[in-house]
Amino acid sequence: MTTGQSLVQRRPDGAALVIAGLLAALGALLIWQGFAIPDKGGYAGVGSGGMPKFVGLGLLALALAHVLKAVKGVGGSALRPLWGPVLWIMAGLIVQLALLYSLGFSIATGLLFALTAAGFGMRRWAISIPCGIALAFGVYAVFDRLLNLNLPAGFLETLVFGA
Repeated sequence: MTTGQSLVQRRPDGAALVIAGLLAALGALLIWQGFAIPDKGGYAGVGSGGMPKFVGLGLLALALAHVLKAVKGVGGSALRPLWGPVLWIMAGLIVQLALLYSLGFSIATGLLFALTAAGFGMRRWAISIPCGIALAFGVYAVFDRLLNLNLPAGFLETLVFGA
């Protein structure tokens, strides 16, 4: 060979083929169920069965991409997860679930934000906790006040918006 590389017979990536099979099965299920939903598209021509069909086609395309990756070996080796950031984010989710109804949405979600930021390397708590609470409070205001979707209110939300 002129490139200096030896021709090595490579086996298909079994994990990518298993994932491709699961994606294809889920995509086919969504398309099948999309056709089972009564389609009353009205003037637009698109009914409630359109979205499952669309997502199912997307999953089938992803399954095909996984098969191509498994056979051709495109993309190199699989990356290994960094467990530190994963554990920080999981801790944030656990803290949010534990404190959501006692402290309210803004504070619990602000702590989730701060712990997720810590997972990405930002461990300045004096900055990340207030910023997270402020962002979460803005989300609370939009959902609870503008969209009338009730989120768990704590003392901060009650202090600003009342009971």
